[in-house]
Amino acid sequence: MDIEQKTRGLGKSCALLIVIAGMERYAFKGVASNLVTYLTDVVKMSNSRAAKTVNTWAGFTSMLPLFSAPLADAYWDRFFTILASSSVYFVGLVGLTWTAFAGSRSATKTISTYFLYSSLCLVSIGLGVLNPSLQAFGADQLDHDLDKEFELLSGDQKDAKATRKTQFFQWWYFGVCAGSLMGVTVMAYIQDTFGWVLGFAIPGIAMFLLILLFLSGCGIYVYGAGKGLKTKTTPTPFEKILKLIKGRVVNKKKQQRSKYTLADEEDLDAMELELQERPLCKCDDGTEAEDIETPSTSPQKSDDESSKTGFSGVDTIKLVLRLLPIWTMLLMFAVIFQLPATFFTKQGMTMKRNIGSSFKIPPATLQSTITLSIILLMPLYERILIPVTKRIKNNGQGISVMERMGVGMFLSIIAIVIAALVERKRLDISQKVKSLPDYDPETVPLSIFWLLPQYILLGISDIFTVVGMQEFFYSEVPVRMRTMGFALYTSVFGVGSFVSAGLISVVEAYSTSTGEGKNWFADDMSEARLDKYYWLLALTSTISFVVYVVLCKYFKSSSNDQGTEEEKEKAPK
Repeated sequence: MDIEQKTRGLGKSCALLIVIAGMERYAFKGVASNLVTYLTDVVKMSNSRAAKTVNTWAGFTSMLPLFSAPLADAYWDRFFTILASSSVYFVGLVGLTWTAFAGSRSATKTISTYFLYSSLCLVSIGLGVLNPSLQAFGADQLDHDLDKEFELLSGDQKDAKATRKTQFFQWWYFGVCAGSLMGVTVMAYIQDTFGWVLGFAIPGIAMFLLILLFLSGCGIYVYGAGKGLKTKTTPTPFEKILKLIKGRVVNKKKQQRSKYTLADEEDLDAMELELQERPLCKCDDGTEAEDIETPSTSPQKSDDESSKTGFSGVDTIKLVLRLLPIWTMLLMFAVIFQLPATFFTKQGMTMKRNIGSSFKIPPATLQSTITLSIILLMPLYERILIPVTKRIKNNGQGISVMERMGVGMFLSIIAIVIAALVERKRLDISQKVKSLPDYDPETVPLSIFWLLPQYILLGISDIFTVVGMQEFFYSEVPVRMRTMGFALYTSVFGVGSFVSAGLISVVEAYSTSTGEGKNWFADDMSEARLDKYYWLLALTSTISFVVYVVLCKYFKSSSNDQGTEEEKEKAPK
């Protein structure tokens, strides 16, 4: 079969899981995209507290895979993990719907924050376990298809295999964005028009349908070894890290206990005789020296075992540490990534949103321009940009993964600069119209469509950075740590959310303690100074981008080495 034909299309199981991933995003975005409006308008939180709540919740959700992924890799079967976590997810959405229903029926219209946070926590737990397991399960299906099609890896076939992997991640993200688009546009309109009970119930129904659809594909999935709880035969790289640390501590204690102080020559002679009586090598009959273990022989034995299983504990620690600088530099992109669901939405609520005489654009629907730009531009990215870069660079891959992430980081900086300029314009107009007799404190006579450029640029940056991050962490970790690789990817956004919440607290404390005493995140948007906050983010993101470019020059990818090892394992002996 021609290589070009082999690189077309994905298997049925991959396609089904992409649809399921899109449905999950529909449910999540249906809640998350407009949650800040629910917290400020219904729960009556301040702007800064609502933004910190959303960021902390998003951070908690994104950080959970770091804790669930090692367990999923070591003990849990991915199929049953997906089924159980999606069920918890569904229960959380039911609880969130009940919270809105109970609040609407209450005479005081108050919402139980305890029940609200409990429901959001269940959604976080379900999503935090589901996302990396679902992506890793999809990667398992992809690997099975690739192994069947590319049995012998020639140079051209390696490029074709890399292209197919890139295609999988692009279409995965395309499905995620399609679900996000539907969740943001449809659900924001329903929540603003028909209320929050129906607005939270529909994502719950979508999650229930997701579970049924996932179960319908049981006959076409490729499953790993074992059902239910896994029976481990070899330790995972995550366990090797812990075992290595434990082994070093034990060996150090043994060495300290083995430091003898010899009183005289008789002690030295006695030790020499003892060593002569107990040979250090194993004899032919296999009965001697089985209990003799020295610090020099035990690590060698461990290394021999590690060479059979692929990665030693030291190798795994080195692998994680070498990814840490790149991971850190991506955090500011994740901080900017949180803005559309928080302060961008609050900006839009104060701007002119009318289309015609009666219809008002829900501010959260502008987030759909991010996903819409991704959906429209992703085919152009695959059909035009990648082939052009292949010709320019004269290789089978085109733009590299790290170059792709760098381009997205640069575009996000441009987006936040534009956001600062637009916010400054909004504030200037707000100050000018205050003296007019028909002044409306809740609406600035500036069209909400002024926010479109920053949304669109963030959408384009997502095509480069988010897809690149998925492929980067997928390729740079061992196969047995693949769920952990996806967890590292999601943890960028988790830690970024916490960084965003912490940054808001620091800036709020600083801005209120200065001589003017004006809070940059004041509830009165005509007094808030979000433009200064955006300029601060632009500065810190620029520093991160420059350091990232420097790191890229010295970073050596391990995916090539892993590919070489895979070839050796598959080669006929």
